[in-house]
Amino acid sequence: MTNTDDDREVEQAAVPTDQLLDFLRAMTEIRLFEEETQRLFMANLVRGSTHLCSGQEAVAVGACAVLRDGDSMLCTYRGHGAVLAKGAPLDRTFAEILGKAQGLCGGKGGSMHITDISCGAYGSIATVGAHLPIAVGLGFAARYTRTEDVCLCFFGDGATNIGAFHEALNLAAIWKLPVLFMCENNLYGEYTALHLTTPIDRLADRATSFGIPGVAVDGNDVSAVYQTVASAAHRARAGEGPTLIEALTYRHKGHSRADPGRYRPKEEVEAWLARDPIEIARSALLERGVEEDALNDVHQDAEARVRAAAERARAWEEPRPESRLQDVWA
Repeated sequence: MTNTDDDREVEQAAVPTDQLLDFLRAMTEIRLFEEETQRLFMANLVRGSTHLCSGQEAVAVGACAVLRDGDSMLCTYRGHGAVLAKGAPLDRTFAEILGKAQGLCGGKGGSMHITDISCGAYGSIATVGAHLPIAVGLGFAARYTRTEDVCLCFFGDGATNIGAFHEALNLAAIWKLPVLFMCENNLYGEYTALHLTTPIDRLADRATSFGIPGVAVDGNDVSAVYQTVASAAHRARAGEGPTLIEALTYRHKGHSRADPGRYRPKEEVEAWLARDPIEIARSALLERGVEEDALNDVHQDAEARVRAAAERARAWEEPRPESRLQDVWA
């Protein structure tokens, strides 16, 4: 999804009902995509592991909705939702996870390295924090070519303790690069609670040391995410430099498919499940007078699209042996 309206106007006005419905469709599609991916994994059809973003859909959808044609995006190994929100097709994304020849990367990247340059998704990067300097490079390219393009960079709370995080924000701040640093704070770096590794509670405060704005937002409220990112994008397009955005959210599943997540307190999990971003959007739409039947139709339509895309992907061919060395740099 893209936005062509003036970002400052979007920030000041409430998200229109039709747009919120679009957000709900996108989030529902991503949730169902992840559920289908889990079923495919359990059927031993997925090459490698998977890291599902179930519960974090509002961050990906709200942020990517701000982006325009020409903008770029980078994300983590938990990146299915971000790549889909940026515009990658469902079927070819499934095909990549299944290792099919028609996958976005010819089946060579798999779940943790999904990339679709055609829609500006420059890669899901498996190494924690390694893509932040790449985002700085994309921001520099936009500034060098004198466009108004921005780079949106998703990363987890654990990456804020990586050296590349500080180097990237420092350089982006010095050069006033159009990079939106989006921290998906789901309270855990893999299996370790944030408070055991980080001496501050509000990660957005780390922006102060770089002299850039730091903003915290409810990452389960898609409208709030959209408006926050729209404001940051407006600054960046105007040449005012980067923003660090901390989106507070929660993953519904473990770190990866093999992780039952028993290290998380039951009460904490239940409290966050009660704040499901999809249910928050549904409730907001019901309050605006949208009929429940219309919302149910959104779910059914998304279910049909995801099911059909998965069936297409499963039917596609395996890569030919000779393709192993194609598109490989050495």
